[in-house]
Amino acid sequence: MKFGVSTFMTDEGLRPGELARALEERGLDSLFVAEHTHIPVSAADLPDDDLPPRDYYRAADPFVTLAVAAAATERLILGTGIALAVQRDPITLAKEAATLDQVSGGRFQLGVGAGWIREEMRNHGTDPRTRMALMRERMLAVKEIWTSERAEFHGEFVDFDPIFSWPKPVQSPHLPILVGGNGPTVFDRVLEYGDGWAPNLPGTPEELLDQVAELQKRAAERGRGPIPVTLIGAPLDERELGKLAEGGIQHCTFYRDAAAPKDEALRYLDKLVALTEKFRDH
Repeated sequence: MKFGVSTFMTDEGLRPGELARALEERGLDSLFVAEHTHIPVSAADLPDDDLPPRDYYRAADPFVTLAVAAAATERLILGTGIALAVQRDPITLAKEAATLDQVSGGRFQLGVGAGWIREEMRNHGTDPRTRMALMRERMLAVKEIWTSERAEFHGEFVDFDPIFSWPKPVQSPHLPILVGGNGPTVFDRVLEYGDGWAPNLPGTPEELLDQVAELQKRAAERGRGPIPVTLIGAPLDERELGKLAEGGIQHCTFYRDAAAPKDEALRYLDKLVALTEKFRDH
């Protein structure tokens, strides 16, 4: 199994380079950075989960912070967990992601999702009712830009004639797209344009593993091999991690408080090392 951290990067706590170096020095595998461009005041009643609401309000851009992390490390997997594709122009997103793959030497994974704060989407000109169809076209267009010298796309929401766009991703045929989410139609998206699934824990490890079994069954029916799964927000419990390891989950990331002072943040990373050590070679 691989283990890492999933976090917002903010103007508080460890800087991106500090955090990335600390992860790599401890033998952890990855850094995934979440995204909110802003939080509308009308949507400030955020859910009760493992991430402090302050992190949502103060979130920095994930691509900029991951570029800093890339410069500070040599082997750390870098990913968005997740980038809000319905709030990003697909031509720009393709260039940002490919550039990050270039500067990191092929270490970037693009986790994408449609988001859930409807007011935030509307401020970007996105109609929440059509966000899934919009994300589908944008990600298909991104893949076309990555893999074609003269890329073009004609859809309901994304429409452009042939374009030149470089750089292309280092990874072949392109960098991985991890589709986030736990909804009833997420597997349709994973199987159409994803290279992996990046769910949150839906409740218990057993529930997640049941879902993974269904995904792999559907992938096999389409002639695809096993779909890699990266869990965003793994449990801080050795017994539950053991169940995930036995069930074949390849990659787990743990939430952290972005505003934690340096000493507290480093102690938390040391705790993750101790918690995950027995599963590293599973």
